[in-house]
Amino acid sequence: MHLHINPDRAEWPALLRRPVMDFAGLEARVAPILAEVRDRGDAALRAFTARFDGVDLDDLAVSPADMAQAERELSESLRAAIALAARNIRAFHQAQATPELRVETMPGVHCWRRSMPIERVGLYIPGGTAPLFSTILMLAIPAQVAGCKELVLCTPPGKDGRVHPAIRYAAHLSGITQLFRVGGAQAIAALAYGTESIPQVYKIFGPGNQYVTLAKQLVSREGVAIDMPAGPSEVAVVADATAQPAFLAADLLSQAEHGIDSQVLLVTTAPGIAEATQIEVERQLASLPRKDIAREALSHSRVLVLRDEDEAVDLINAYAPEHLILAVKNDEALADRIVNAGSIFLGHYTPESVGDYASGTNHTLPTNGFARAYSGVSLDSFVKKITYQKLSPEGLQRLGPAVEEMATAEELVAHRQAVSIRLAALKQDSD
Repeated sequence: MHLHINPDRAEWPALLRRPVMDFAGLEARVAPILAEVRDRGDAALRAFTARFDGVDLDDLAVSPADMAQAERELSESLRAAIALAARNIRAFHQAQATPELRVETMPGVHCWRRSMPIERVGLYIPGGTAPLFSTILMLAIPAQVAGCKELVLCTPPGKDGRVHPAIRYAAHLSGITQLFRVGGAQAIAALAYGTESIPQVYKIFGPGNQYVTLAKQLVSREGVAIDMPAGPSEVAVVADATAQPAFLAADLLSQAEHGIDSQVLLVTTAPGIAEATQIEVERQLASLPRKDIAREALSHSRVLVLRDEDEAVDLINAYAPEHLILAVKNDEALADRIVNAGSIFLGHYTPESVGDYASGTNHTLPTNGFARAYSGVSLDSFVKKITYQKLSPEGLQRLGPAVEEMATAEELVAHRQAVSIRLAALKQDSD
């Protein structure tokens, strides 16, 4: 990690620069995959699975019985942990439901808004070095709470052609209606366009590598909604003199081990904390199974020693981190000053890992500075808000003249006429 002491504000943009996904030339590789799946359906999916995953599949689907069987393939302790996380996630997202809003904006003019679930959603869970079954809980449970009828999950098969039991168990527990052994950009294409086996969905959720990320961006141009722009994972930690370097180092490394393009920041007003934490990072790093990945991520990460808390607040709001840990004495007061962050972890005993897995909040969060304008996945991500209005005859008589005046000013004669013809009919009826 690179140490910077009291950097000028003019230096902040360079210091806060993130690793970025390099899409140069990538579209030329991803677009043909999308087109092939759109044109050839399941045949293309089987061919890509053989090519990229080294597995020949006759049937892409995982049966409900195979999902249910996963319960017997996991340890009791892991099943209990997943069940606990599921309960907390469900409780937090159930609490986000809002009642129907009805307003009479003026006598006879009634307006209301209602949440309607997206009927069919697609979820993607990547393969790689570890089964990210926790992300299934984070996506499927809110979708189920929202009332989505179909939850279609795609994930790459293992070398044996099967899906990891933890993924199958989480899918079964969280209400996945269909599970398919398909990964990569081809899975995104299948969800976006539909194939003989995989239904077309209306919105796609889930993380992935640069191919998956670009595929989601490309299909979104064709009318398929996606959850949010995605980038490498990140954490910022603000620490004062009360923080414990061992805790801080563990938090930084827990994010660095995600991938070589992850970024971690330590922001502190205490030089001693900065020095001790760097020493502790090296000590803990040596024993990590994913130390090579974490070390690469640390090579483009920063330790920033700032003059005071005000500078720390300004820097964090400029950076807009995906995850923000406040390892400080006045954590709640400091949290009230943060306006740009995906999720905030307050105090010395709230590691970012609890939000990743089981506290109940959602770990699908905006990265790459998008926390300035985007929220993490929530119940609202799986619903549409439909507005309604109904006018009584008296309501139209009160509101209509203003609409006629505005339509005339915008030179939209048919708009005005739609009101005028009704007002004339009401006047005739009253005569």
